[in-house]
Amino acid sequence: MGDSLRIVLLGAPGCGKGTQAERLSGGLGVPAISTGEMLRAAVAEGSGLGRRVEGVMASGALVDDALMAEVVRDRLRQTDAEPGFLLDGYPRTAPQAETLDEILDGHPLDHVVTIDVPDEVLVQRIVLRGRGADDREDIVRERLQVYAARTEPLIGHYERLGLLRRVDGNVAIEQVTTAIESALAKEGAA
Repeated sequence: MGDSLRIVLLGAPGCGKGTQAERLSGGLGVPAISTGEMLRAAVAEGSGLGRRVEGVMASGALVDDALMAEVVRDRLRQTDAEPGFLLDGYPRTAPQAETLDEILDGHPLDHVVTIDVPDEVLVQRIVLRGRGADDREDIVRERLQVYAARTEPLIGHYERLGLLRRVDGNVAIEQVTTAIESALAKEGAA
């Protein structure tokens, strides 16, 4: 497990985390795993865990930290995640970061990449793509405030550990991918 690559992608809604995870996954040889994908996979498996997740999601509630931790643990145990992973959407809070450390059990993260995009640009991106009823400007601004409040401490936590790599996400998609690749390579990840 010494040469595996464990990466967390951080960034506000609309910053392009999912797009970048998919773009980087093949080149790095590790799966891109998003929280949404993990939850859907757990439900699709129809396991006891999947049924519990389905029940919570059907009620419209958010999956709590303890249940999310189980889903993450379950997903990271799968064989495709043995060489490592690109995690998108977890952890989102400092307590979740502590839980992830426990799940990784002595195999710490290699990198945490945060994709920085100004709030005004994020609002425009999300409102323009307008996928759902919650993509209205006022709701988007609220989501960005919640993200900042919950995730800023997390960024500080990973900065103190020397794991944080900041990338400008307010450029073309290809440039963001290149910037992430070089940020990872600088630290001897390749």
